[in-house]
Amino acid sequence: MPTRLAVLISGNGSNLQAIIDAIRMRMLDAEIVVVVSNRKEAYGLQRAAKAGIPTRYHPLQPYRAAGQERTDYDAALADIVAAYKPDWIVLAGWLHILSDAFLQRFPYRVINLHPALPGQFPGINAIQRAFEAYQAGKIKKTGIMVHLVPDEQVDSGPILATQEVLIYPSDTLENLEKRIHQAEHQILLAAIYRLIEGDEA
Repeated sequence: MPTRLAVLISGNGSNLQAIIDAIRMRMLDAEIVVVVSNRKEAYGLQRAAKAGIPTRYHPLQPYRAAGQERTDYDAALADIVAAYKPDWIVLAGWLHILSDAFLQRFPYRVINLHPALPGQFPGINAIQRAFEAYQAGKIKKTGIMVHLVPDEQVDSGPILATQEVLIYPSDTLENLEKRIHQAEHQILLAAIYRLIEGDEA
């Protein structure tokens, strides 16, 4: 049976598209059972719909407006995802930090893609911060990592795959972002493949 994936997105969904294409080309023995977005305008929802994948929109604002806690939102998100019985949950450009109200429902089954090397530039704007560090002479390269998300710590957890990305003197921030995003697809697919094949070493 194909491995069941739930994919959480917040934006364009280019990494989602890479997974869809890899499944279509039979590079991954997997099925995306649902795509969830916290942003209604996320283009990734259209990508999923075009591929015939169920989609769900789960906004945070109604919870804030009702004075509810972030954990209430995450618990409801976990209920939505759990209904589709995924084997793995892939955070592919999901722009919320998940609390234990979600993570404890799927222990060591949540995968995150982050555009930085382990221990460097956790959180938002990682590519911009790496570029600024390069300009300040502090680093010569950045990279990408895919890791499991066992707890609420930001961009940490057991590493599944990493890839270095050099920064060149001629780079602009836009060039660097484009090169990193192109490399993201390959490393994410490689990490998912390893999990499906049972190689978590």
